[in-house]
Amino acid sequence: MVSPEPSSHPQPMSKPSLRAKASSWLTDGLLFLGGAFLALLLLITIWSFINPNSTSAPNFGRTVTPPQSNSVRHSDPGPNLQSDPPDRTFYDDPELTYSIGNPVKNWDEKRSQWLLHHPSFGAGAAERILMVTGSQPSACKNPIGDHLLLRFFKNKVDYCRIHGHDLFYNNAFLHPEMKSYWAKIPVIRAAMVAHPEAEWIWWVDSDALFTDMEFKLPLEKYKSHNLIVHGWAHLILDTHSWTGLNAGVFLIRNCQWSMDFLEAWAGMGPQTPDYEKWGETLRETFKDKAFPESDDQTGLAYLIYKENEKWADRIYLESDYYFEGYWAEIVGTLDNITEKYTEIERREGDEDVARLRRRHAEKVSEQYGAFREKFLKDAGFGYGVGSWRRPFVTHFTGCQPCSGDHNQMYSGESCWDGMQKALNFADNQVLRKYGFVHPSAVDSSLEPLPFNYPVVS
Repeated sequence: MVSPEPSSHPQPMSKPSLRAKASSWLTDGLLFLGGAFLALLLLITIWSFINPNSTSAPNFGRTVTPPQSNSVRHSDPGPNLQSDPPDRTFYDDPELTYSIGNPVKNWDEKRSQWLLHHPSFGAGAAERILMVTGSQPSACKNPIGDHLLLRFFKNKVDYCRIHGHDLFYNNAFLHPEMKSYWAKIPVIRAAMVAHPEAEWIWWVDSDALFTDMEFKLPLEKYKSHNLIVHGWAHLILDTHSWTGLNAGVFLIRNCQWSMDFLEAWAGMGPQTPDYEKWGETLRETFKDKAFPESDDQTGLAYLIYKENEKWADRIYLESDYYFEGYWAEIVGTLDNITEKYTEIERREGDEDVARLRRRHAEKVSEQYGAFREKFLKDAGFGYGVGSWRRPFVTHFTGCQPCSGDHNQMYSGESCWDGMQKALNFADNQVLRKYGFVHPSAVDSSLEPLPFNYPVVS
């Protein structure tokens, strides 16, 4: 069968529809956009290799970074606690020990070298304080003794936290023969070596507490001295009284002078063969000494009196304020002091007072202590009838909270009640930052504080 022949006239091409045109443009557009995106992605990838720090990876976590202040941005991260370079220091010297009776030489140079190898501790080094305190290794005989010591310790922890001090609590005898009041000297000696970053070691007896949580040591006042202790020069040098100072609280600089002084002081202790002889010497020198044994307090007074030229120019006997105050003359004043401080904050219409009673974070408490000074000009400073400034440190000397064997010149009840009152007085200054207070210094219960306290009460 023969197929029909094709037409000799060519057939005209069919005219494209609008739908076909739109499809073509869409396809071309998608291809163009896809190519452009791939080119942009390639450029970003190449640029990230050339300059890897130009962008940061996106953080899809939920961690919120607090904004930095526009005015002051702290670039100093503080001491680096994870860095101890391999450079040799005094710690690598097998001859150097932590023990009393083994004198350290060139301690100032050794400390300086350590600080040179640990530059992150340089900022604030001149005012860095390590507080040291402690108690006996065994449990207290007094049924409430361990509880009382815990509260005294908490008080010290509170003060150190507020003011940024480190604290070491020791309950072991670092020298087997130096116990009781002599036990502090080996601890301080060891602490000086263990903490070369600290300029000052601050010993505070276990039965002493801070009753002004805002007050700061006036370190500038002591810049030319190495030992600060509560006392009166005339009582030691003229009257020859063993109570001319109190060795329960003192500040000692971490330096060679102090290393030498501790060795001389410890030379009167029970670990020496001349211990009994020293007891006789001290009692002959200070006629009012109450017991025959050589003790740390009378020994310190002896070094100031008999070796005055060697030591006294570096010792500051502080009597301008309650660097360490006798509890029996303080406890009865605490209620009046509380009322005086509250009266200041009750004043209305004064912007400075409003700022003083403003609620704030505990970490910035020092600023509010500085604010308060403006209102304490009429409070007096330190001692004297009529002074209503908070006593800095209240020392329950003679009360013996652990053993319960208190001095017979006062009753046990007066000691325990006085401790509770002073501890609650101090605790209220801390608890207020947490929104609570004890209703009174003799009440251990708590009550929440209303906003704008004490205007609203």
